[in-house]
Amino acid sequence: MADQYQFNTNEEKIVKDSHTKEIDLINRDPKQINEDVVKVEFEDVIAEPDGTHSLDGVWKLSYTTFTVSKYWCYRILSAVFGIPIALLWGFLFACISFCHIWAVVPCIKSCLIESQCVGRIYSLCIQTFCDPFFEALGKIFSSVRVALRKEV
Repeated sequence: MADQYQFNTNEEKIVKDSHTKEIDLINRDPKQINEDVVKVEFEDVIAEPDGTHSLDGVWKLSYTTFTVSKYWCYRILSAVFGIPIALLWGFLFACISFCHIWAVVPCIKSCLIESQCVGRIYSLCIQTFCDPFFEALGKIFSSVRVALRKEV
């Protein structure tokens, strides 16, 4: 009884840990899925070629405006829409997981079982009808000799 209680406690601990996993607040893209997509800096968007330069103050202020507005716009958008969109994505992936677990995999397994049955019937038909026919053809043509001569 004590072993069963310990097992249940460990099982509950594992389930609890998977839902309350610690989040890394420093590295928020550990698998680098957005590494090359959304890394946009001022120099990637706005550039002045040689011979066409604005005033230094305007260039510095443009850089600061771009950087600060991008930073705060992202912060505000993520604060307002981040949680509702995360809820929608969580719901969507839960639905996909549900369909995959309860519909797709059983359907594929059913098709595999049916195809094995059809494959056995097909194999039986080939062994019954085609094998004797080709064995007979093999015996008929087994006495044929082919001679290859090279004429120069």
